[in-house]
Amino acid sequence: MRVALTAAFILAGLAPAAAAPTQDPTGTWLTGDGRAKVRIDRCGPGAANICGKVVWAKAATNEDGSPRTDFKNPDPKKRSRPVVGLTLLDNLKPEETKFSGEIYNADEGKMYQVSLERESSSELSVSGCLLKVLCGSQTWTRVPDVNQQASAQPEPVPAVKAAPKAPKAAPAKPAVVPAE
Repeated sequence: MRVALTAAFILAGLAPAAAAPTQDPTGTWLTGDGRAKVRIDRCGPGAANICGKVVWAKAATNEDGSPRTDFKNPDPKKRSRPVVGLTLLDNLKPEETKFSGEIYNADEGKMYQVSLERESSSELSVSGCLLKVLCGSQTWTRVPDVNQQASAQPEPVPAVKAAPKAPKAAPAKPAVVPAE
């Protein structure tokens, strides 16, 4: 009976999700609270892992106009890093249908265990835990890629040289007409 049910599930396409390959989460995602966009790309040996960094933040600057920084980071040397451009996901490894590793929460200055799993082409499930006790999850939504100024050094703008001025023509001398 058990063999028959297993065969029926496989034939019906209801085999366990573990048999499915990991769905690629690369792209730009709006966090569940809408406060940031995170660009996820392949990284690590053979590009088998994923990494992600903030490419847009709703509150990218402080009230005085200065860039918002990672001021709650436990490492004092890292507290002046701008939030836009900050790596949140670093080398998450594939595990069956998801990627697992750690995520950095700049709002708290803490690392959490996290797993990312595609729910659909436009949704990414992000589940995290602190000490495997305090857990939560949210769904990130795919958005169009944004200008990734945080990841690239600004390209120098070539100086535009003014065209050389043409030499001024000598003023025309009046024609001298001989007197008669």
